[in-house]
Parts: sequence; C-alpha cells; structure tokens
Amino acid sequence: MISETQFQNELQLIIQNAIREDVGDGDHSSLACIPADAQGKAKLLVKDNGIIAGVEFAKMVFNYVDANLKVETFINDGLSVQYGDVVFHVSGSSQSILKAERLVLNSMQRMSAIATKTKKYVDLLAGTNTKVLDTRKTTPGFRACEKWAVKIGGGENHRFALYDMVMLKDNHNDFAGGITKAINKTKEYLKANNKDLKIIVEARNLDEIKEILESEGVFRILIDNFNFEDTKKAVALIGTKCLTESSGNINENTIRNYAECGVNYISSGALTHSVYNMDLSLKAI
Repeated sequence: MISETQFQNELQLIIQNAIREDVGDGDHSSLACIPADAQGKAKLLVKDNGIIAGVEFAKMVFNYVDANLKVETFINDGLSVQYGDVVFHVSGSSQSILKAERLVLNSMQRMSAIATKTKKYVDLLAGTNTKVLDTRKTTPGFRACEKWAVKIGGGENHRFALYDMVMLKDNHNDFAGGITKAINKTKEYLKANNKDLKIIVEARNLDEIKEILESEGVFRILIDNFNFEDTKKAVALIGTKCLTESSGNINENTIRNYAECGVNYISSGALTHSVYNMDLSLKAI
C-alpha cells in the first residue's frame, strides 16, 4: 500500500488540478460583483440521508484556496446524516468561499455516496469475519478521495494502483503462458528489481486454484466469478496457505452469501463506480 505521505500528495494534486480546471484565470462571476474585501459565511446543508464523507477534504480545499477561511465543524466524517443537517460553517472572504464551493460540493457529494454504500455493505457482513475491499474502478484523477471515502464508510482499501501490489489477473496469466509461468516470472522480476510487493493471483475455476497452490509466495487468491458452492470448495482447498478474496456478482443480495463461504475479503467495484451522489448544498447565511 502507498505511504501516508504519498496519499497526502495525491490529495494535493487532486485539489490543484481541480482548481486549475474550474477557476482558470479567475472566478469572473464573483470578481465582477463581489467586493474583494467582502466577508461572508456559508453552511454545508444536507438534503439527503446517509454517511457524510469529505469534511476533512473540504477543509484542505478551503485552506488551499484561502488559508484565512475558517471552518466550524458540527458533524465529522463517517457519521450518519439526514435531511436538514448542517455539517459545517465556513467563514471569511466571500470570493474565496465561492471559488472553493463547487470543488467542495462535487467531492463531498461523491465521497458521501461512496461512504454510504460502503457502510451498507459492511453492515450486511456483520457477524462474519469478511472485510469489504474497493477496487481500481475509480473516477480518473479522483482515486485518492474515493478510496478515502471507502475507509470512512468502514471498508478497506485494495491496492492503490498498479505500482503498490502485483495482481495477476486472467489476461496476465494468459499472456505469460499460464498461471505458474506468470507467478515464477513475477517472483524473478521482484527479486531482480529489489521490490517487496505482495502477489495476488486470480483464479477462474477450481483447477486454477489448485495450480496456484502449487506455487509459494502468493499472498492472496482472487476467487473470481465463482458460485457459492465452488467458493466454499475453493476456501476449503486454500485453507490457511494464503488469504482469499471473492469478486464478481457481488451486490447487496449476494454479498452475505459469499461471506458465509468463509472468504477473508470481498472486493466490489460498485462501491466506487455505481453510486448516486448525496444531495448537498453550500448556502450563504
């Protein structure tokens, strides 16, 4: 996994690029009609129900736009909210508040939707030993925030990107000439390049599970698109030799059944690619 420093750098890059994209050479709407010395105050108003996420990110955005903006927080990340709740007040330069408004709302609306969906999945697994993972199926350029939202919702992060973990999926295995060759080549590559990365290998059927188990050094087996019965058989075959992860056909109706098969993790791209933004507004007060 990436370091905290790398993660914070990713967040700063998101903010820098988003402000560049949105503001360009100036917020001419505000510059045209709001005096430069005007002071104002606004509230973050919730118009939906769910889990709030992105409060701390919003503070980073406000600070980037104008370090003199002040945020008074009433509801922290990860807490339940309902229609009518006020999450925070922001006060200071009216021009600065307006410049930051859209990035704060876009980010918090999506992050809150992801946190809400993640929390629902986590709750569905209550009483099992299975944990929920996200995937790389994220919005380009916004991955750090979306993975942060998964954590806020009670889930765990899979690898951040292609560089912090090796994941040998079906195409890797096929292009490499088979699973065993892919694993062996990977171990040789890691040794030659002095890299200490965990190896996950995808299996499409029970025979591939058996083949993976013949190799040492596999951290986790991805049991991909298996039915419930075959997932149970796969977990029994793997035992304690390595960790297990189910993916494919994972939704609110199936997630509990897969957890009860005994897998350690369930990964779901839907946490980040199939959510509807939470309705939030930033209103002047």
